[in-house]
Amino acid sequence: MHASDVLMYGHFTFMRTLDLVPADQRTTSGAVGYWSVKDLVAHLASFELVLVEVLQDVVTPCPTPLRDALKADGQAFNDHQVDELRNGWTYERCLEEYLAAHEQVRGLVSDLPAGLLQRTGAIPWYGAQYDLEDLIAYQYYGHKREHSGQVQTFRDRFR
Repeated sequence: MHASDVLMYGHFTFMRTLDLVPADQRTTSGAVGYWSVKDLVAHLASFELVLVEVLQDVVTPCPTPLRDALKADGQAFNDHQVDELRNGWTYERCLEEYLAAHEQVRGLVSDLPAGLLQRTGAIPWYGAQYDLEDLIAYQYYGHKREHSGQVQTFRDRFR
């Protein structure tokens, strides 16, 4: 598996999907539950920031407050990150944050020491049998694909 490719394909799928949503519908509730497309972008931006922490931490142990909050209670994490912190943000601001965090992730992945992406047990909090590539494939690529499908279904309401 090539983590940089997995990141790229997940990102491109999500970005292409966003382009399908009419600009005047990006803040309309109902894309996923009561969330709008803007809220989904904010949600995925917060997840990208978690991955930034994870990648930094595996190289040089450091505090991971976002990862810890997500692991402790995913629903509370989502509520706080989307409904509280980014509630008043525009779609554009959420997208800028997502794009910046994604670029940071890609840079961190490309700078990882050889073999670290495939080192089983490098992220024991995720599961002793997993490595960073597993996390990227399941929690990031799969997550973006899931939400891309939901956004496409939402977009179909406006055709």
